[in-house]
Amino acid sequence: MEEKSNCVYMLRCNDDSLYTGWTNDLKNRIKAHSAGRGAKYTKARLPVKLVYREACTTKSAAMKREYAIKHLTKEQKLELIGSCERAASGEVRA
Repeated sequence: MEEKSNCVYMLRCNDDSLYTGWTNDLKNRIKAHSAGRGAKYTKARLPVKLVYREACTTKSAAMKREYAIKHLTKEQKLELIGSCERAASGEVRA
């Protein structure tokens, strides 16, 4: 994935909560979160770790996907993260 492209992402915070956002510059957005400048929510829960990212074709698509993910339960978000990790590792689910 290009560094500067629309995407939705999830961070795992120090308190084990998940934060979902969207950006068009993931590298700089993660730096901002880590420096305590990314969002009020993450500022109080540092450090954060990127656990999920999903490329989107447009800003609008990224914002819609962020909205959809934010409405998932934590268990559903963890399954989404897990499915992404399995795909990245080449694991096939039977």
